[in-house]
Amino acid sequence: MTIPFRLGYKASAEQFGPSRLLDYSVLAEEVGFDSVFVSDHLQPWNHDGGHAPASLPWLGALGARTERIVMGTSVLTPTFRYHPGVIAQAFATLGELYPGRVVLGVGTGEALNEATLGIPWPEQKERFARLKESLELISLLWREERVSFDGAFYRTHNATIYDRPATPVPIYIGAAGPAATRLAGRGADGFITTSGKARELYTETLLPALAEGLEKAERPADAIDTLIEVKVSFDHDRERAMEDTRFWGALALSPEEKMHVEDPIEMQRLASALPTERTASRFIVSTDPDEHVARILEYADMGFKHLVFHAPGDDQERFLRTYGEEILPRLRAKLA
Repeated sequence: MTIPFRLGYKASAEQFGPSRLLDYSVLAEEVGFDSVFVSDHLQPWNHDGGHAPASLPWLGALGARTERIVMGTSVLTPTFRYHPGVIAQAFATLGELYPGRVVLGVGTGEALNEATLGIPWPEQKERFARLKESLELISLLWREERVSFDGAFYRTHNATIYDRPATPVPIYIGAAGPAATRLAGRGADGFITTSGKARELYTETLLPALAEGLEKAERPADAIDTLIEVKVSFDHDRERAMEDTRFWGALALSPEEKMHVEDPIEMQRLASALPTERTASRFIVSTDPDEHVARILEYADMGFKHLVFHAPGDDQERFLRTYGEEILPRLRAKLA
């Protein structure tokens, strides 16, 4: 099959409350975006002015107010706060309500969203093992009836998901390293990662690992959607484009700096200490639409087919309308 290029909108659940975020996502469909992906955080990265709407009811509301966009999580952790069986049921329901429009994007998670509930936060090896097992159980629950499962981490006894869509919901795996990326290649419907890092990470580590996973499973290269969240700050005023990135200082923290941070106040303190230039370095900051599009196309040239744009500013309506008028048409002309 041929996977078409898609241009999506990242619904910033850490930055906006549920109603405002929903209005922006409905507008995204109106101005021409193909998809909307939302994060699933119990707590945001900023305590002051932060938000954390629950993704599951929010996606149900988004589906009811839109007609064509693909919508999903980028990403949800189906291993600690959620039992995999709960996620299997929730996304089967969403898939039955909105057939062909729902994606379950998953990852290994962060301490910020789990440890506050008293859940011990394990090292990466266990988090990865939990993710693999949870995906095995979710797939079983979507394929079979009366599932009794006795894994290392999860168990079910005669469990049935009674309401399932005719076509299972696609599962995308989010990854920043080679092991989870290979796992996506071996069996997922999509691969999710984020922009703003050294080009070599994508060209020499992640995409080769994805190809390795596909080859090992004897799957063709076009068997999987390749999604990247592209961080963009586009404005005709460069000072405003730079300053808009300040809210997202946590994105510029290294995995080592933030992996074990459990408190939004502490995360905000660490992020606020960073200079604006370091925060902005994770974004494509532009005032010229042609230059902006050229920098985005670098990710398409690497092999990413699904570009989901994350804009940092508070005025998302301004971003969406400007992008719909100046950037999306240019991108589609280049990608055609």
